Amino acid sequence: MITSELPSARKTRVSPPAIQILDNFDSLHTLLAQHGVAQQAPADADVFGTLAWFDSLATCGLEATSQGSGACQLWLAGDWRAGPVVGLPLLAGQTLTGLSNYYTSLFVPMVWSAPGGSDAGAAVPEGALWQALAQAIRQHPSRWPVLMWDPMDPQSPFFTGFELALRHAGYRVDRYFCFGNWYLQVAGRSFAGYSETLPSPLRHSIARGQRRLTRQGLWRIDIQQHPDAGLEAAIDDFVSVYQKSWKGPEPNSRFIPALARMAAAQGWLRMGVLRLDGQAIAAQLWLVKGGKANIFKLAYVEGFERFSAGSVLTAGLMRHVIDVDHVQEVDYLTGDDAYKRDWMSHRRERWGLVAFDDRTPVGLWAWFKHWAGKKLK
Repeated sequence: MITSELPSARKTRVSPPAIQILDNFDSLHTLLAQHGVAQQAPADADVFGTLAWFDSLATCGLEATSQGSGACQLWLAGDWRAGPVVGLPLLAGQTLTGLSNYYTSLFVPMVWSAPGGSDAGAAVPEGALWQALAQAIRQHPSRWPVLMWDPMDPQSPFFTGFELALRHAGYRVDRYFCFGNWYLQVAGRSFAGYSETLPSPLRHSIARGQRRLTRQGLWRIDIQQHPDAGLEAAIDDFVSVYQKSWKGPEPNSRFIPALARMAAAQGWLRMGVLRLDGQAIAAQLWLVKGGKANIFKLAYVEGFERFSAGSVLTAGLMRHVIDVDHVQEVDYLTGDDAYKRDWMSHRRERWGLVAFDDRTPVGLWAWFKHWAGKKLK
């Protein structure tokens, strides 16, 4: 573990944020225990900004090529006694990037508060923490020529604050579009009220699929939530459906089973399986946390299209998260797929940040190519 503290430009009542760099998540777990900070994620933290998510992604969500492209580093800024402390999990290779990949729909920092308050003085504002992190990265001996973080919410304080901090640190910074993100604002409605707002073709497709399933045989929807005896069977069903679907094989076959086990342990898992005469024909993995349901992964077995199996299962899970979990938002996560707008009410965008260190030849040349490419467009 490397620990350093940035020098203060002038004396104030607020101490400069301390910077810590850890090289694995075991060290972070130990550090949290030493400071008496809860390992569980805060109730309002997004799934993608939790220690459990990043730990799972680093452990079994990165294929060999990603692991070879950079070592995991956990950059922390703040005072554990006074709080807050923010953490950025990064991959340090020739380029310094956020710990994210195709499984990540939102890159956000981890944030911890001080345990039980503190008499160590005023807490450092988050803006100062982003500045401290940007300056520490700039001063690091590695002198990474290019930095990249994505996908991010361009309206979030983290995005705007870190973008400004990178500029102040001396980087040439730009934004880039990643993808559209469709989501539903439940607005206090029941599932019945929500379903009335769905497009007529979608409602008819669901009803027609349910009638056809009933005529074909016995069908039901099971929703696995807990780390009990049914979890491994539900995971096996999900994997089996996915392998028989139109989708290609998972880049990392270990990640989805590990994610389901982690989510069940955290209380986030909603794994729905649609069965027809005992056979699993559709499966979906949702993550529910902090009043938000994330539709993470879905598939159905090829050959069962006439039953609208995917739509029937989505409707069943929608009913559960709205009427049972009482979520305020449902997020379809990554992509502008046409079918998503039928289920959702709003669209937003996810963007990335790229920063170039023009003190290095590689960084200067990369900035020139980036700038020229934008001009040509």
